Amino acid sequence: MNHDAYDNAYIAGILNSVKTIAMVGASANDVRPSYFVLKYLLGKGFSVFPINPGQAGKEILGRMTYARLADVPEPIDMVDVFRGSAAVPGVVDEVLRLDPLPKVIWMQLGVRHDGAAARAEAAGIKVVMNRCPKIEYGKLSGEIGWTGVNSGVLSSKKPLMRPGFQSFGVRQK
Repeated sequence: MNHDAYDNAYIAGILNSVKTIAMVGASANDVRPSYFVLKYLLGKGFSVFPINPGQAGKEILGRMTYARLADVPEPIDMVDVFRGSAAVPGVVDEVLRLDPLPKVIWMQLGVRHDGAAARAEAAGIKVVMNRCPKIEYGKLSGEIGWTGVNSGVLSSKKPLMRPGFQSFGVRQK
């Protein structure tokens, strides 16, 4: 797959299909980007499990933090990687040992490792690199447009209301 550009339908399909997210590299520091993204995803109704060995056993935003992916007590749909590109092969190794396998490995802005992505895709896992689910969700749901940012998604359709904390859902094409 070409990881230089993603079709909006591919990203929307992922965001509409996942419910549980393990965030590798989640931070308890409220000025770190991973903290903002964790808070946002929780607010949209996703079940997010922070993964951080230094915070294991403590809560971040009311969610128990785990040392490793295998410690998460339920199946994971998506692994969101907030670690440097050099750490990605190790994260993929850990993901490939999970049963069942997650549907998606999502690498945050600035994080890319083509070799690790190829290994994950060979195992049937979708991969997104150098993107942020918070930004993509906001862009595809129309939320970013409220702040005057050109999201590149224009629609005259009224946003779909969804149950739970999600005020607007991601539009499917």
